Amino acid sequence: MGRISRISRRGFTLGAVLALTAATAADAAASGPVRPLRRELRGMWLATVANRDWPSRAGLSAAEQRAELIAHLDTAVRRRLNAVIFQIRPTADALWPSDHEPWSAVLTGTQGQDPGWDPLGTAVAEAHARGMELHAWCNPYRIANHTDPSRLIPTHPARLHPEWVVPYGGKLYYNPGLPEVRRFVVDAMLDAVEKYPVDAVHFDDYFYPYPVSGQTFDDDAAYATYGGDFPDRAAWRRDNIDRLIREMAARIRKTRPRTRFGISPFGVWRNKATDPKGSDTTAGVQTYDDLHADTRKWVRERWIDYVVPQVYWNIGFAAADYAKLVPWWSRVVRGTGVRLYIGEALYKAGDPAQPAAWQDPAELSRHLTLADRYPEVRGHVFFSAKEVGQDRNGAMARVVADHYS
Repeated sequence: MGRISRISRRGFTLGAVLALTAATAADAAASGPVRPLRRELRGMWLATVANRDWPSRAGLSAAEQRAELIAHLDTAVRRRLNAVIFQIRPTADALWPSDHEPWSAVLTGTQGQDPGWDPLGTAVAEAHARGMELHAWCNPYRIANHTDPSRLIPTHPARLHPEWVVPYGGKLYYNPGLPEVRRFVVDAMLDAVEKYPVDAVHFDDYFYPYPVSGQTFDDDAAYATYGGDFPDRAAWRRDNIDRLIREMAARIRKTRPRTRFGISPFGVWRNKATDPKGSDTTAGVQTYDDLHADTRKWVRERWIDYVVPQVYWNIGFAAADYAKLVPWWSRVVRGTGVRLYIGEALYKAGDPAQPAAWQDPAELSRHLTLADRYPEVRGHVFFSAKEVGQDRNGAMARVVADHYS
């Protein structure tokens, strides 16, 4: 890479563009010839589930919450990023005044309690004022990180429709096999698109839940009702998720045509040993088989506008090598028009529990250098905002110095 940003036109004010142009000219005068401009997304995820990144804890005042949010956006600017993927619906709740779901407990500590301000509206306005895109990150099916429906407020849709709910792996989920669930979650997520000029809607890797040993996701009744035309339950489940993706894409384009739709799947679609079209990996989880998410199909069918595979492994990692997955995903998107951004595991950098490669501050920079060999790669997204700011071992600073100067 090592080039000027492939700046996206979305979300940039005229003043921001002029300021960036002036700064670029000044840099060029100081450092000599500049490489040709190439569009690039430089993003970070801003996670709110369980107060991972923001707010730092539930119950802060509105002013404190807003100040922390602004600080994350300002950190992104300092790191020369141009997009923030902001988690607005972490557990069937909302970080905006939703017509469908309660205020999230991550704000006040009490589900349904008005925090006294509009986090999503503020995030959109403040990101755009800084020349950044704001992608609205939603989790479609997760209801709660526990299995006790009585802990949800009485008016919660999951309390009003207990037949929609499946407990699994210590959490509560909406059942993807019910058409009424699909209609509801699409409506709930579209509420944000209708109300705010978000640059994209973003789903992460959670569709059917990750497998938990010794447990069964109990969708027997739904399968008996709706699964008769499919060869097996897995094919029916994949069709359920396919329908969600197609319907969400169509509704976004109808509601706000300039808003894009992106998915950030687990980095392995299928292993080559399972399917010749798969990647040269031996990962224990395959999205097609375990999460019932045919992410390759969504790209090939052009149902989505961009894909951000979570290639959260180091170069040379035996089971899932970054150096093998990036070219595989590049081939998947080739000729489709779907943009490819690579999800980067900044959270692993400098973590003593991670392999030795992640103790080297240059590991992530090498990722971007390798990815630059593939013209299909149009940017990178870093997980997540807390680590972008803390930068435990200097890996993010190294990325900025080597690639975002």
